[in-house]
Amino acid sequence: MKRYVLIGWLLWLAGPTLAQQNLLSGRFSVEELRNVLIPEREWTPFPRREDRAGWAQADSGMMKAYVKKAETYLNYEWPYVPATKSLLIERTGNRDEYQSISFQKRDVLGVLLLAEIYENQGRFVDPIIDGVWSICEESFWGASAHLPREVKGLVDVSKPFVDLFAAETATYLAWVDYYLGDKLDAVTPQIRKRIYYETNRRIFEPLMNQPHSWMQSHANGRPPNNWNPWICSNWLNAVLLLEKEDQKRAAAVHKLLGVLDNFLNPYPADGGCDEGPSYWGAAAASLYDNVSLLNTASRNAFAYVYADEKFRNMGRFIYRAQISPNYFLNFADADPQPSMAATMIYRYGKDIQDANMMRFGAYYRKPETGALPRYHFFRNFYALFMQQEFERADKGLALPADVWLPDLQVFAARDRAGTTQGFYLAGKGGHNDESHNHNDVGNYVVYYDGQPLLIDVGRGTYTRKTFSSQRYDIWYNGSAYHNLPTINGFSQPPGNTFKAQQVTYQGGKEQVTFSLDFTQAYPAEAGVVSWKQSMRLKRGREVTITDQIHLKKADSLSQHLMTCYPVEIGKAGQLIICSKGQKGQSRDFVIKYDSRKWEPFVEKVALQTPEDQGIRTKWGDTIYRITLKRLQPKTVDLFAVTLAPR
Repeated sequence: MKRYVLIGWLLWLAGPTLAQQNLLSGRFSVEELRNVLIPEREWTPFPRREDRAGWAQADSGMMKAYVKKAETYLNYEWPYVPATKSLLIERTGNRDEYQSISFQKRDVLGVLLLAEIYENQGRFVDPIIDGVWSICEESFWGASAHLPREVKGLVDVSKPFVDLFAAETATYLAWVDYYLGDKLDAVTPQIRKRIYYETNRRIFEPLMNQPHSWMQSHANGRPPNNWNPWICSNWLNAVLLLEKEDQKRAAAVHKLLGVLDNFLNPYPADGGCDEGPSYWGAAAASLYDNVSLLNTASRNAFAYVYADEKFRNMGRFIYRAQISPNYFLNFADADPQPSMAATMIYRYGKDIQDANMMRFGAYYRKPETGALPRYHFFRNFYALFMQQEFERADKGLALPADVWLPDLQVFAARDRAGTTQGFYLAGKGGHNDESHNHNDVGNYVVYYDGQPLLIDVGRGTYTRKTFSSQRYDIWYNGSAYHNLPTINGFSQPPGNTFKAQQVTYQGGKEQVTFSLDFTQAYPAEAGVVSWKQSMRLKRGREVTITDQIHLKKADSLSQHLMTCYPVEIGKAGQLIICSKGQKGQSRDFVIKYDSRKWEPFVEKVALQTPEDQGIRTKWGDTIYRITLKRLQPKTVDLFAVTLAPR
């Protein structure tokens, strides 16, 4: 049997030293950066609009699709964002009505810009000017949900700060300036002057002179999350394109590199993203965006980053967290079926020379429709000039048989490498203060033939409640609605002191075992002396979860299992999950338990709140919770449940 325990332990001990600290900011001083960066007036990241030979190399199918889409916006009436839409975040908790207006305006501007670049005939210029002016006149470029609570739903315009979408807005305006500057000036120089003025006031000056919470670790030690590299990638786009003073440009990039290192330094050496695959596209992937753009702006002065093992592992996480073509691990707030930014993934894989990642990216290539992704607008320019290579690239999914991330304390195993056929089991240790945290130490998921059986419900719709003191009042954020026990009436609380211990992984040809002790994941009032759990996949046969417990008291004990399929109580000691296969065919699985010890209950979870609408979107109205209630609880006990095809 191949054993990973010792290796995992050594990696955990060595983790902080495996990658260079201050990998980005430790290379160049401000003055050195000034010499390294190509001056703004000379920098040509992509062909200028007037370079028609250069643009002849762009993918014509994509460009024609943008023109077709842009033609529907020739008479677009640019909406303003009513104050009462912003106030909804305080009045009802709703953030979507505000964001739908804001996001659509930026999407329209991006499509119009791409169409004008391709045609170069001027028919989209006036709509673009209207869009630029409309966006510049908005009181806040960000999201109402990101406003400080003390302003009560309306921005204090005298105190600009930078959130995700304010930074995204700066990118749109910066590329308009880069590609259409001469055409705008031919109308009036006030347009470009306004672009710089608003971007400098709302983005550059606050970022250089004000602390922002996303720039560094939180007071409790939690490292920065995806906000850090995501905002930095847009900051970098905007400052490289708009800032004409070389010293200010270099100073901004130097500070930005330090902010990025605040994200990178504490990141686990195994590359594991505790925010999950759907946030990976704005976390590790945004870090790659920064490095890629820096190389474009410096004649590859930052190419050394691609050889860093942590940076390479951060990229590989996306295919290591894959369950099947449609499903990915979705611990915490991650989505079970996230979209894949295919061209960016391919580019990342190419730069770190990872063939699996390149094939993975190419697998998700889709025909162009003229629709833009909602975020990371600048990625489209890279995509335009790589389609011939991308189309010819090898396509495929790695689907590794074993994944063990010792720093993140997450494992995944499947019956056979390279195929979704059969069982897939994944579980986690960790702690309850991870980014986008759910109280889920010890949670696991089970899939079969790439389809869900026992699930992590994930997140619903974000509202004001989601990131408030009421976060854990939302049912799907608590351990009682994960594949976890409730002990003497107590669930897991939030906080980094509630964590797993003695986490080990053993892999082998016939079976794999993940073991942990989640004694400290529950409050002292639960009376847990010891709770050791093992998750075992017998390849090609079954999944078994075994618990060995020692409690100070045994008033009550329940085990919970979550699924997205109806469940029948069968004969004694059996629960039947009536699942659907890949082609929609019915297939039953049996959960076996000791009927002398446990009484089963099955409930369909009612999806009624605004937060629940996101659950409907991801799973449908199909969430069921199985509860096994211990008939005569004991302070010392050993029990197991097994899942196998019927």
